Amino acid sequence: MTKSITHPDHSLPALGIRQPWAELILRGEKTIEIRSSQTKIRGTIYVYASKKLATTPHAVKAASKAGIDVNTLPTGTLVGTVEIVDSFPATEKHAAAAGVPAELLAGKYGWKLANPKRLKKRIVPEYLPYGVWFYPFVRKNPGTRKKP
Repeated sequence: MTKSITHPDHSLPALGIRQPWAELILRGEKTIEIRSSQTKIRGTIYVYASKKLATTPHAVKAASKAGIDVNTLPTGTLVGTVEIVDSFPATEKHAAAAGVPAELLAGKYGWKLANPKRLKKRIVPEYLPYGVWFYPFVRKNPGTRKKP
């Protein structure tokens, strides 16, 4: 039996991801997130669509290939959840699932994603992102300011 999650779930961390990558994750088309370090986090996390858009050529190409008009995508809000099931050194075999050219993977890590779920209603976090990971509804860092 699958555990039902009521949102907002204050225990879940969020990961900031620029659009169109956040949308591609929710569609199940991007199944590996590329980062500069590994993560020990496993399980469900929130996908936070960052306020800034990804403007790299491969992001523009991925959006175009998927028929996405990036200017219509939500930003600055929680848009869904996804599970992190693994973290590993990225190799060229991960390029397609990550949506990036293989030459960009040297020295990077892949975070394997599974079970993306779009939120029925987007949620604006109570606390603004303060790093790669943040808790949208719980102050975990004393220097974090609540949004105005």
